[in-house]
Amino acid sequence: MKFIQSIITGANKCKELLDQHLPRWIDFIQLARLDRPIGIYLLLWPTLWALWLAAEGTPTVHNLVVFILGAILTRSAGCVINDYADRHFDGQVKRTHQRPLVTRKITPKEALVFAACLFLVAFLLVLTTNTLTIYLSFAALLLASAYPFAKRHTYLPQVVLGAAFGWSIPMAFAAEIGTLTTQTWLLFTANLLWTVAYDTQYAMVDRDDDLQIGIKSTAILFGEMDNLLIGCFQTFTLIALLMIGLQLQLAWPFYLSLVVAAAGFIHQQWLTRNRERGPCFKAFLANHWVGAALFLGFACSL
Repeated sequence: MKFIQSIITGANKCKELLDQHLPRWIDFIQLARLDRPIGIYLLLWPTLWALWLAAEGTPTVHNLVVFILGAILTRSAGCVINDYADRHFDGQVKRTHQRPLVTRKITPKEALVFAACLFLVAFLLVLTTNTLTIYLSFAALLLASAYPFAKRHTYLPQVVLGAAFGWSIPMAFAAEIGTLTTQTWLLFTANLLWTVAYDTQYAMVDRDDDLQIGIKSTAILFGEMDNLLIGCFQTFTLIALLMIGLQLQLAWPFYLSLVVAAAGFIHQQWLTRNRERGPCFKAFLANHWVGAALFLGFACSL
């Protein structure tokens, strides 16, 4: 019995030591949401769609590395800026009240320096591409920085996020072929519509809290028409993608991926039918698989 008690006491002491000396980088990982990579996936899939389309199925290894790392870095920096902008509000929201800036594990100054470093490394990667891509990257920085503050002034921050997440599409075309085409903007439009749909689902999770603290979103703007309008955005997303497929005469795997995506959207509508927090968040997360299915459709068709 004493032996077991000694083991328990030793384990508790080890835990106390770990808690006292846990490296602060874990707090920064949480701040950048690297432990929750769903945002990286939702940024990365459209980027890969664009690279494969622009390169007709064979993007360069260099551009793949640049844009994959760039997606990770810019999404992480965007999360840091978002938490900095929301640091006075997140403590009042159930989902965000334990974020590092709220609990003061990280100071606002440290957060800004961290975000600047992430943006700087991402920009250094862009400098290895061409002039057009470099020019476009400045708009990407502006959009990524504007989104967190859009929630204060407009009920359409999801549109700003859609533009920010979609801006990797013209950058990918610019890096691969040095120009922007009709398909570039059709793909950008499809991704913008898709982003508004899934980020509205995300905003539905926090709608009650946001109403109390004055944060604006499409979930609040749409009200009881939220699921109907999300369905409209999802439908128009598929139509824009279908137009790309028809213009480029893509093979059958692409059209099969559209069917899979449509089935995913229908499932999401079923999940959010009662507007409960948990199912709405599951519907948002499920968009990762929609993006993956569409990427396979593009890749197998080219």
